[in-house]
Amino acid sequence: MPVARKDKVLSPEDYLQGELESSVKHELIDGQVYAMAGASANHERICQNVARELGNHLKGTPCEPFGSDMKVRASDNFYYPDVLVDCDFDDSEPYYTESPVIIVEVISRSTRKMDKKKKLLEYINIPTLKEYVLIEQDVADVTVYRKSDDWRSTHYFLGEEIHFESIDFTISVEDIYLRVQNEDVAAYLEQQKAESN
Repeated sequence: MPVARKDKVLSPEDYLQGELESSVKHELIDGQVYAMAGASANHERICQNVARELGNHLKGTPCEPFGSDMKVRASDNFYYPDVLVDCDFDDSEPYYTESPVIIVEVISRSTRKMDKKKKLLEYINIPTLKEYVLIEQDVADVTVYRKSDDWRSTHYFLGEEIHFESIDFTISVEDIYLRVQNEDVAAYLEQQKAESN
C-alpha cells in the first residue's frame, strides 16, 4: 500500500490500486491512509445481526446489504462502514459505492469521535443516503440520523424497535444486540427473565 507523506496526499486512484494489492484494509481520509484495526467479538456480533436481518428483509428486492469489505466514497475520501445498504449498486466499480441509502457504524471509545463527527458530516452529504446509524457496543444505545428529519439524532434502547424508512424495515434493538455481552444487555435479559416468572 503506498503511504502518503504528510506533505503529499495520496490520490483516490493510487489509493484504490493500493487497496487491491494490500492484505490490510485502509481508509483514505484527506489524502492520508489509515490502517483498519481488528474488531471485538461484540462488534462482529452486532454487524452480523444487522446484516443478517437486512439480508432477509431485502431478498428479492433491488436493494442489497454489504459488510465491512465494501468501501463508500464520500468526496475524495474512502471509508469501510460496518454495514451498508445500496439500492442502485454500480457494478462497473465493484470495490466501492457512491450510492448507499443506509450506512451503519458500530462504535467504540476509539472510533466514537470519528464516527460522530467527521464521518457524519461526510456521509450526510452523499446524495443517496437516507439514514446513518451508530450502534454502541459497550452499552445498548442505537442512534439513527434521518435525512427526512433534517439529520437530527434519535436514540433507541432495549425494548424498542427501529423503523428504517428508506427500505420499510423494522428491527428491534434486542435483535441488534443478540448475544452481545455488556452490562445493559445482561440487565435487560435479567429483567425479561424476572418478568416471565
